[in-house]
Amino acid sequence: METSVLDMEARAHSEHAQALRLWLRLLTCTQLIERRVRTGLRDSFQTTLPRFDLMAQLERHPQGLKMKELSHRLMVTGGNVTGLTDQLVAEGLVERVPVPSDRRAFLVRLTTAGRSAFEAMAVEHEHWIVQAFEGLSARELEQLHKLLGKVKQHQTR
Repeated sequence: METSVLDMEARAHSEHAQALRLWLRLLTCTQLIERRVRTGLRDSFQTTLPRFDLMAQLERHPQGLKMKELSHRLMVTGGNVTGLTDQLVAEGLVERVPVPSDRRAFLVRLTTAGRSAFEAMAVEHEHWIVQAFEGLSARELEQLHKLLGKVKQHQTR
């Protein structure tokens, strides 16, 4: 216990305290916004953020995606994608379609019902995100976006 208190004090007094405080602020904001989105999806649509994210990937690729590609895009294991896909297939929101050139492969794509359900969720999702930034003016939003873009660019070098 004593060590962690000293570590926090050392960080608070380090020459990088401002960067550490900013990182913690960004992390807190991200967690708060994500909590709002998760709660909204659960309460309004009886779904989860991972299911929403999977459907969002499929919405961007109407022709469908192979399970491996979905796994890569969602940055989760194939087992996670299989479980989510199985649930969504059972609910009639996505379908598996054989790939003619590869008998072992399937494309996963939204059904008509899935597309409709996702569109309703996406409208609300956008509303929740807009609400999260209501405290900022249009100019402040633009500045924040630009500054975070610089941070992002610096990370990809």
